[in-house]
Amino acid sequence: MKVTVNGTVYKFGAPLNLYDVLEQQGFIEMMIAVARNGTFVPREGYRDIALQEGDEIEIVAPMQGG
Repeated sequence: MKVTVNGTVYKFGAPLNLYDVLEQQGFIEMMIAVARNGTFVPREGYRDIALQEGDEIEIVAPMQGG
């Protein structure tokens, strides 16, 4: 199954949920915000989101600065 993560296409085995992708990409322990196909997903919903071929995942982390 091909899923786009932050603009890069990755191939994963199916079935697959959002938590699996975040864990495999090393993001699961980080403070992040995640959107699937443009819709924000709360952290407690990561395991409930079954991904489909062609889904687009955007992961952003807060930045500090001034």
